[in-house]
Amino acid sequence: MAQSPPPPHPNEPVEWTTIIGAHQGSWDWRLSELWNCRDLISLFVWRDFVSVYKQTILGPAWHLLQPLLTTLTFTFIFGKIALFSTGGVPPFLFYLSGTILWSFFSNCLLKTSNTFLSNSGLLSKVYFHRLSIPISTLFSTLIAFAIQFSLFLLVWIYFCFHENSIHPSLALLAAPVAILMIAGYALAGGIIVSAVTTRYRDLSIAIAFGVQLLMFLTPVIYPLSSVPSENQWIISLNPLTPIFELFRFSFFGGTPCSLLALGFSFFLLLLLLTVGLALFSRIEKTFMDTI
Repeated sequence: MAQSPPPPHPNEPVEWTTIIGAHQGSWDWRLSELWNCRDLISLFVWRDFVSVYKQTILGPAWHLLQPLLTTLTFTFIFGKIALFSTGGVPPFLFYLSGTILWSFFSNCLLKTSNTFLSNSGLLSKVYFHRLSIPISTLFSTLIAFAIQFSLFLLVWIYFCFHENSIHPSLALLAAPVAILMIAGYALAGGIIVSAVTTRYRDLSIAIAFGVQLLMFLTPVIYPLSSVPSENQWIISLNPLTPIFELFRFSFFGGTPCSLLALGFSFFLLLLLLTVGLALFSRIEKTFMDTI
C-alpha cells in the first residue's frame, strides 16, 4: 500500500510552485503566467462555443446558415437592385468573402468588449490571468470562422472550375496574414473597450452601433476600386480596408492592395495591441471596485 511522503520539517525551506503578487504596473503583462493558463483557456473556448447553441435544434449549423442568408440578401439587394460593382468577381462569391470576414471581426470585437461585465461573477471569486477570457473568446470565434471559411472555400473551388475570372495563384499565401491581422484588430479593440466600459457602461451600446456603421466604411459589400476616386481617401483612412482588399486579392486576384496602406495598418495594429494590453493590465486591478 503506497504511503504519502512525510510532511516537510518546519525548518526546511519550501519551494513554491506559484507566487501571486501585486502587479508591477501597466506593462506587467505576465505572459508566462498566461501560457500556464492554456488548459483553462481551452475550457473557456469549449464553454463559449458549446453554450451558444445549447438546446438549439440546428446547433453549429447556424454558423453556415447565417453567412448564407446574409450573402443571399446582399446578392439580391446590392447585386440585383442597387447594381453594385464587384470588380468582375461573381457577386455571391464576392459578398460571401466579405460577410465571413466581417462577421469574424465584429463578433470577436463585441464579445471581447464584454469581458469584465459578462464574467464579473467568476472574476470576483477566483484568481487567474484575466487575459484568459478575451483570448478564449478569440479562439472560440475563430472556430466559428473556420466553419464559415470552409463553406467559402467550397464555393470558391466551385467557381474556380466554372468561371474563367477566378484563377488560383501564390497570392493565396497572403490570406492567413489578412485573417491574423483582423483577429489582432478585434482582440485589441475588444480589450480596450472592455477596460473602459468598467466605468462607462453606455460605451458598450455605442460600440455595437459603431460597428454597424463601420461596415459601410469598410469594403465589405463593395471593392475599393468601385469607390469614386475623389472619395477613396475616406475609405482608405480605415485601417481595415487594406486587410479586406488583401483577403480578396489572395483569392480573386485583380489589383493588389497598397503595401504602404498595409504597412500602416500593421503598425497601427501593434500600437493598439500595446495600448490595449497596458490599459487592460491597469484596469483589471481595480475593476471590481467600479463594475
